[in-house]
Amino acid sequence: MTSTINGVALVAQADIDTPLGPLRALATARGLAGLWFDDCKHHPGRLDAPLDPDNVHIVAARRWFAAYWAGADPDVHALTLDPQGTPFQHAVWQALLKIPLGGTSTYGEIAAQAGNPAASRAAGAAIGRNPLTIVVPCHRVIGRDGSLTGYAAGLPRKEALLRHEGVLLA
Repeated sequence: MTSTINGVALVAQADIDTPLGPLRALATARGLAGLWFDDCKHHPGRLDAPLDPDNVHIVAARRWFAAYWAGADPDVHALTLDPQGTPFQHAVWQALLKIPLGGTSTYGEIAAQAGNPAASRAAGAAIGRNPLTIVVPCHRVIGRDGSLTGYAAGLPRKEALLRHEGVLLA
């Protein structure tokens, strides 16, 4: 069982219901550290964090998702995020936060925004390790040719999220 992520203690976990299945939310004392569907490729496994649906960061995430699923464009800055990763992963995740609702980007564009235009494969790996699915919108990254490519929670969910956001798919 895991009670830490990269050595940072987890203080709470709870499920958040979504139309695409429940998301497991994880919080540290500093903020929201994880949001995973159970079948995500990089799910951390069984967690030994207290079940606490009233944790301030999880309550804020639940409100954010309620607004998102109601069709709003909730401000990610209403959440305190505490994802654990390398400096390059953090740069990639920050680039993802700049993709607007209803927009898309490519792996190469994200790599360039993260400071290494030649590192689209590395950017793809960092995108795949995004611990805050939907909130940090990795689902908005598509192939250079406009195709739907990789999503740790599965391509059907990626397509559903993009359709929910009004992205016209070919």
